[in-house]
Amino acid sequence: MNLETKWLDDFVALASTRSFSQAAQRRFVTQPAFSRRIRSLEAALGLTLVNRSRTPIELTESGQLFLITARSLVEQLGEVVRHLHHLEGQQGEVLQFAAAHSLALGFFPRWIARLRADGLNLASRLVATNVGDAVHALREGACDLMLAFYDPDAALQMDPELFPSMHLGGTEMLPVCAVDGEGAPLFHLESGQSVPLLAYSAGAFLGRSVNLLLRQRALRATTVYETAMADSLKSMALQGLGVAWVPRLSVTAELARGELAVCGGEQWQVPLEIRLYRSALMRKAAVRLLWRKLEGGVGR
Repeated sequence: MNLETKWLDDFVALASTRSFSQAAQRRFVTQPAFSRRIRSLEAALGLTLVNRSRTPIELTESGQLFLITARSLVEQLGEVVRHLHHLEGQQGEVLQFAAAHSLALGFFPRWIARLRADGLNLASRLVATNVGDAVHALREGACDLMLAFYDPDAALQMDPELFPSMHLGGTEMLPVCAVDGEGAPLFHLESGQSVPLLAYSAGAFLGRSVNLLLRQRALRATTVYETAMADSLKSMALQGLGVAWVPRLSVTAELARGELAVCGGEQWQVPLEIRLYRSALMRKAAVRLLWRKLEGGVGR
């Protein structure tokens, strides 16, 4: 039998709410995904736990009996994790960060160095991932903190009471391209000519910001490449394949070496805010310490 612990939490939430939609909301997943996880639990056990024909739903006899075990396992596992965190805290807790790829490379190392220079010697572990997976990791408790560009659309989906955030700094998206033999940009946004566009995939936050700018400025462009990763767009721009909008912190070195050039004025730039997110449900001592220090101005 192969059971996932999150299925047990799902089942306990469903038993508490007697509603798939409310339980899914409590578990921060969509209702279809939540329903699939309950069915996966039933399949693993070889039992029907929920009578779906009733509203509100009811547990079957097997479900009522299994609920006792599920609650006990969830409570025991939580107690063990809290105990391990306590032991780890005595030795120095390790903070697990999830961060967007561009921030993991262009912001996180310098930020951690500033924290250490200010006397906050944190042990950290970083997972670079896409924004959607980072948000999911924070909601599921798979990371302690999330580093991301502020996205108003995502903010609407994250309760600030449950997931408080803090401003850490800012940067901007710059239109960049490769240079010719004399060091001049290969493309010019002000020229009025159509330019080859290195674009973000549909749904990417940075892409939404860029697309809004392009519509406002009515840029003539032909998309020649798409990806969700800013660093991949930068690599394609370095090959002279087109114009890419990437965060300034991702191209600082390339601009300094003259390998890339900004090919548009300030009206073609997109401001970005960098924020740190945590879960209010987390009780990890190192998270609370870091948050207090940041509020006091350390590392800012």
